[in-house]
Amino acid sequence: MPTRNHRPAGAFALLAAVAGALVAAVLGLLTFGAQATVAPESLPLAVAAPPGPLQAAAKGIASQGGDQVSWRVTSPEEGRKLLEDKEVYGVLELPVKVVVSGAVNPSGTQIAHQVLTGAAQALGRTPEVETLHPVGAAGRVVPLALSALAWVGCLAAGAALILAGRRIGREAGIFARFTQIVSAGVLVTGVLAGFLKLWDSSLPLGWDVLAFLFLISAAFAALQTGLLRLLGIRAMVILGPLYLVAPTVAGQVPELLNPAYRAVLWSWTPFRFSAEGLRSLLQGVPGAPDVATGVWVLAGLLAAGPLLAMWPGRSALQKTEADTPDRVVQVGVH
Repeated sequence: MPTRNHRPAGAFALLAAVAGALVAAVLGLLTFGAQATVAPESLPLAVAAPPGPLQAAAKGIASQGGDQVSWRVTSPEEGRKLLEDKEVYGVLELPVKVVVSGAVNPSGTQIAHQVLTGAAQALGRTPEVETLHPVGAAGRVVPLALSALAWVGCLAAGAALILAGRRIGREAGIFARFTQIVSAGVLVTGVLAGFLKLWDSSLPLGWDVLAFLFLISAAFAALQTGLLRLLGIRAMVILGPLYLVAPTVAGQVPELLNPAYRAVLWSWTPFRFSAEGLRSLLQGVPGAPDVATGVWVLAGLLAAGPLLAMWPGRSALQKTEADTPDRVVQVGVH
């Protein structure tokens, strides 16, 4: 007959197994599920032709593709401008030339190259391929990789501050948290810059890139510090899995993601703003719209983080309540 001491242990073991299964289900759904359901939908592409007979051929190509491709019929000059602004992922210039860009997310460039090459071959021609802002293997990986490393590095710094406060029995004050945000931003930026030069020394590392890297690191540190201040080490349950979830989603262009993943994850993940803005800077397109968008979003996180960090936590509220002199005290008479 099982004793009372055995029953709680058995129930806890069962709950632990259920928790593990739930974690596997959630992470599988949010990470590998996003990759397994990749399919093009309204992929923005352009077909460009000079005035004349080729315009009819361009319109004929634009009528193909169904819901998978969203064609725009343009002039060659406008098509390249759309590609620079990342409003399309590739251009088919008639007679037959495929134009793609290294400043576009590699997943978008790859699928655009396949679709445009197929459209050119349907005309019975083998297309010439031109790449604007050519990029190597490291250049394709670096923007998302540095964003993920910034997240992990700043998260480790924030968690260490919380654990150190618990060890000494005193919560970190506002000055300590502010110091942690700034110092983590500076030091992590140094690490990211070192990796950038180590992986591909040909990539630019000017003040604009360094400033953007610092903005990424400081914004991530501020957001994490604020959530850790409010929730304590329990915030790791939210912040930790984002390292697995967000890069998987941010590595795709939205037109390849299932609409549910696009709305629930891609629309808000901070990794896409940092990665795409950094990609444009590294490929020499500082005026691209995603650079300005990234600056605004990351600056917003940087501003919101300290506000969360200064919000009084549960322990502070309890201390204030305990120190109130006019509180009602129940006095028992024995």
